[in-house]
Amino acid sequence: MALNSVIHDVTQRIIERSRDTRADYLARMEEAGRHGPHRGTISCSNLAHGFAACGEPDKDALASSVRPNVGIVSAYNEMLSAHQPFVDFPDIIKKAAWEAGGVAQFAGGTPAMCDGVTQGQPGMELSLFSRDVIALATGVALTHNMFDAAICLGVCDKIVPGLLIGSLSFGHLPVIFAPAGPMTSGMSNPVKAKVRERFAQGEIGRDELLKAESMAYHSPGTCTFYGTANSNQLMMEFMGLHMAGTSFINPGTPLRHALTEAAAQRAVEMASVPDDGEARRMCDIVDEKSIVNGIVGLLSSGGSTNHTMHYVAVARAAGIKVTWDDFSELSSAVPLLARVYPNGVADVNHMRAAGGIQFMIRSLLDAGLLHDDVMTVEGRGLHRYTREPFIEDGKLAWREGPAESHDKDVMRPVDNPFAPTGGINVMQGNIGRAIIKSSAVDEKYRRIEAPAQLFASQQAVLDAFKADELNKDVVVVIPYQGPRANGMPELHKLTPSLSVLLQRGYQVALVTDGRMSGASGKVPAAIQVTPEAKLGGLIAKVRDGDMMVIDCNTGELSVQVDQAEFEAREPITFEDAPSTEYGFGRELFSLFRHHAAPAEEGAGPVIDG
Repeated sequence: MALNSVIHDVTQRIIERSRDTRADYLARMEEAGRHGPHRGTISCSNLAHGFAACGEPDKDALASSVRPNVGIVSAYNEMLSAHQPFVDFPDIIKKAAWEAGGVAQFAGGTPAMCDGVTQGQPGMELSLFSRDVIALATGVALTHNMFDAAICLGVCDKIVPGLLIGSLSFGHLPVIFAPAGPMTSGMSNPVKAKVRERFAQGEIGRDELLKAESMAYHSPGTCTFYGTANSNQLMMEFMGLHMAGTSFINPGTPLRHALTEAAAQRAVEMASVPDDGEARRMCDIVDEKSIVNGIVGLLSSGGSTNHTMHYVAVARAAGIKVTWDDFSELSSAVPLLARVYPNGVADVNHMRAAGGIQFMIRSLLDAGLLHDDVMTVEGRGLHRYTREPFIEDGKLAWREGPAESHDKDVMRPVDNPFAPTGGINVMQGNIGRAIIKSSAVDEKYRRIEAPAQLFASQQAVLDAFKADELNKDVVVVIPYQGPRANGMPELHKLTPSLSVLLQRGYQVALVTDGRMSGASGKVPAAIQVTPEAKLGGLIAKVRDGDMMVIDCNTGELSVQVDQAEFEAREPITFEDAPSTEYGFGRELFSLFRHHAAPAEEGAGPVIDG
């Protein structure tokens, strides 16, 4: 199938726009890799420090430079259920690497914040910037110059983008990402959402709510809804950075263990094979076409809005310039192929059973909506990712994945999609530009016209809801939630209360320069408004009672006020606005806040390639 013209044209524009910055990045990677294995060029004292703690076999191998050395960078901790399984991965990787003819060393760890723990708490104001801390920590880990390849262990929200940004600075090395997989299905996501709504209305107490939450989040592994974490995993396969079919295999299973071993073996192989014309370096795998493939995967699956920021920053780390207009134009050509909560009732385990990523990639390739002519960690061609792994006679093997959906309520092919366009839209109007996750919004809520009501914080909205002050048509507007203001926290705690208002029959929407979770629900939410209020954005000039229009279908985001009058207003200030400068580590991140880029440019102190 010929490549779709929109996919072709957007890719070519990205290539042209990035020509100079991409060439500069590749020249730096060429220079970095020119000297061969770095431990062969460092001093004896440096080298002795590098393997002093190793056992004799590893020490001898590293001293001789015969075996390639794989650096392990892990975001393990026990606060993230998705990352807890990584506790065992280094030993698995070391053993598999040795058996494959290599060595593996634990190069370093990175921080990893659980947004599920910090939602609505002061720590959430560190969440976005933790991405760049992770990138920096990855750089520290790999800068020892002892490695011929690397394996990155990460799953969740900012962690995978942070690992990507950091490892792209070492793009002269082969790099593989190895996930841990989702927890098995517990309480269904729709039932969990209903319990949250009942708690928001005061119908049940905290004990019953905690019981339900514990039934939903019940074991090691990724949360099973299709939020930012699971969007990460899907995009890693679409970009060719995982072993094929590895994203949604549950932790603690023989198949997951075998795939972790396979990642280690492949890293050794990629570092060992002489130059045969096959690009194996990360800088060659992550190119303009693979970035477009990742975005197509995000859009066709109805994935997380957070990645409209994260992958702008990731692309820049590889010298590639991506804009929201690229997301918008790709969304116009890419159909929605999945209905996974919060866009449906299924979870990612159901998604995998219905056909999974393999089915999606096959269908999109057949329709000319993906670039097949890319390099991946599996080899040349994205078609390798239509295969799914299984255990046969105790060994890992791959077979072709399903050619048809096993549940058309969960996954569909390109010729029979859930919607003709992708799940994320760019909004724009007289207060700026924003992102909306349209795939989660029911058709009857896709155009909201209602009076604005301003709030200083997420908590102020919840207080108004509990006081029955929001039983009306309303557009909730929360400015000063952008990167420069307070680190751009997610405002996910608003979802249950605003959903209740929709169910009561009111016209309800949210407009903010903050973020929503990757689990953004059915309430129309125009988020990441840019310019943000702190940088003079017109969202700070909205006033209570202004009529606002949020239209998912047309992309309109506007205040129905005379433009001259609107622009002449003074920005609103809130005397009761909570402090965002100090406490819970926030003072440590003042440098990040003061130098943060706009959301459309990556929403952080972007690390340019």
